[in-house]
Amino acid sequence: MSRNKQDLAQALQKASGKAEITDTVESTTVQKVKKQTLPIPPSRVGKRAITGFFDPAAAKQFKRLALEKDITVQLLLAEAINDVFVKYKQSPIA
Repeated sequence: MSRNKQDLAQALQKASGKAEITDTVESTTVQKVKKQTLPIPPSRVGKRAITGFFDPAAAKQFKRLALEKDITVQLLLAEAINDVFVKYKQSPIA
C-alpha cells in the first residue's frame, strides 16, 4: 500500500478509536481477499459480449419477438447482427 493510503488508513483508524492497523494484519488480509473468478460456461469460451442501452419498450419488444419466434434472444440478436453485416457487405459471422 502506498504511504499516503497507509497514512489515511491509520488516521481513520485513530479517529474511530479502534486498534491501529499494522502491515502484518494488512498483508494477511490482502492475501486472504483475492479476486475470485467464476467459471466460464463452455458456450462462452472464446466469445465476447456486445452490449448497448435501448429504450425499455424496444428491449421488451425484442424479447417478445424472440418468444413469438420460439428462439432465444441470443439467436435473434445473432440474426440481427448478421443482417447488419450483410447490409454493409461484410461476412455474416455472428
